[in-house]
Amino acid sequence: MPFCTYMEWVLHDPQHGAYGSGRLRIGPQGDFATAPSLGPEFAALLAPQLAQWLDPLPGALSLVETGPGEGQLAGQLAAALASGWPELCARLELVLVEPNPGMADRQRSHLAGCPLPRRWVSFEQLACRPVRGVVLAHEVLDALAVERIVSDGAQWRRQRVILHGDRLRLEPGEPLDPSLLALLESLQLATPGPHRPPGWCSELHGELSPWLEACAAAVEQGQLLVIDYAHSAARYYAPQRSNGTLMAYRAQQASPDPLQAPGEWDLTAHLCLETLQAAALSSGWQFLGERRQGEALLALGLAERLHGLQQGSPTDLAALLQRREALLRLVDPHALGDFRWLAFSRPGAGAPLSPPLFLQDPPRL
Repeated sequence: MPFCTYMEWVLHDPQHGAYGSGRLRIGPQGDFATAPSLGPEFAALLAPQLAQWLDPLPGALSLVETGPGEGQLAGQLAAALASGWPELCARLELVLVEPNPGMADRQRSHLAGCPLPRRWVSFEQLACRPVRGVVLAHEVLDALAVERIVSDGAQWRRQRVILHGDRLRLEPGEPLDPSLLALLESLQLATPGPHRPPGWCSELHGELSPWLEACAAAVEQGQLLVIDYAHSAARYYAPQRSNGTLMAYRAQQASPDPLQAPGEWDLTAHLCLETLQAAALSSGWQFLGERRQGEALLALGLAERLHGLQQGSPTDLAALLQRREALLRLVDPHALGDFRWLAFSRPGAGAPLSPPLFLQDPPRL
């Protein structure tokens, strides 16, 4: 089968998929850690950006989170917004787009005491009555199934997953179809060339356009914020990156082998910035700008938060140190600080948008 089919199955099959079954656990004691699993600091810094976008919109509003994981970020953001912007929250609902039943069950349990009204829907259901608000895609698009492409020295081929006896193998398959070749041509990679010899492989993100189109149909007016690992095309498809960016994660361990214990490992592939922006533009989104997470969080006041921890009570030293470590991990370029924040908008009636807070200069201490 094509690798993209394999990846879709092992992640999202409702009985055997890592996410579909709810088998994967997110957090420092789970399979992998995310920013919200380290504590509420990330949500507290993100909340002003969401409020800047939501507050000018008229009428009833929605904060839509796609692929909400354990529900931690949704709960933390709801608490931060309810505390800092109560009038805004009086017309705000929490909408969760989660295709995996096992994960949705855990989210319902985690969000039982959430201060905002909430509902679980699909993009297709939202498209019947599009919402105004903000869509948040935090570590979601890297889990969309990717096409793996492999060079045979003269042309690109689709990588396939083959069963030999009782073992799975990755092998070159048929030449790419015209739609995938067109995507490579847009990246100036129509042929492998001499620097990408037989066996050189990488990923193409064919699922981005359908996802962005479905998201756009669900939003009448508002913004989309994508937070994920991403590289420029020049870096993503550099000759020396001969095995792409695909990685498997389980129990805080990383592996380059996507075929081991199918359905028990998370599989992710970084995004290509140019591919994402082109797919967003063709889907009706307007690009607002992008920034690395470390820079974005500094613009949203992270340095002020670190400075404020120095004024804390010495009796709470352990808690203060834990908060400090969480904040530093968010901006550490070797940890979570290298994430990219990419903002898009759905043009609607009203005044022009102010520049997003996360793209502005950091406040002076």
